[in-house]
Amino acid sequence: MSQRCAVVTGGGRNIGQAIALRLQADGFRVVALDIVAPEAESLRADARLVDLSDVGATEAALGEIAARLPVGVLVNNVGLVAPAPFDAVDIGDFDRLMHLNVRTALVCAKALVPGMRRLGGGRIIMNTSRVTLGKEARTLYSASKGAMQAMARTWALELGGDGITVNCVAPGPIGTTAFWQNNPPDSAYTRTLIASIPVGRMGTPEDVANAVSFFADARAGFITGQTLFVCGGVTVG
Repeated sequence: MSQRCAVVTGGGRNIGQAIALRLQADGFRVVALDIVAPEAESLRADARLVDLSDVGATEAALGEIAARLPVGVLVNNVGLVAPAPFDAVDIGDFDRLMHLNVRTALVCAKALVPGMRRLGGGRIIMNTSRVTLGKEARTLYSASKGAMQAMARTWALELGGDGITVNCVAPGPIGTTAFWQNNPPDSAYTRTLIASIPVGRMGTPEDVANAVSFFADARAGFITGQTLFVCGGVTVG
């Protein structure tokens, strides 16, 4: 952890970029992996353009990073939603979501855990979702995020002895580009959803980044296998 280097998948925009910027503010050297370049100029020097659904390209990028930088923190943030009610679920989307959302997390961990062991410990943080508790039109997304939470609990048991903690941050509802695409702000559904949030506002990417920052801290070493809901209270009751 003393080396202060972090990798954030999907770190070029929205929640991923907010996480990358927060970790940067915390003193980490941050490598953002995404198919697009970060909007934030401070992240561009170390950013890597990579299609994370491509295993070979992802492994190559991570191999180069691991050989050059002592990475102590991995944030598995990248994700695809593809909302659809049950009768309209496209089976063809199953592989797309499971490969990008779940397989990428495994590929990244396999590449970076050996280096964390050499450093004497590390942090893996999964960006999952409150939809794992149930939400209409999220069959595939909830399945993929639930798989990530299950993997995190398994890894927490297997990697704890190496000083590597594994935790999940489960956001929702957060005002990202994807959220507004799936929930038009002028729709009755969206207005009702926002009105039902106990804290009285939509969440922001920075709210999620704050939770990731907590788990990434060297002082959070006695917390592992946990899921923290960053949801404004919508999962309560």
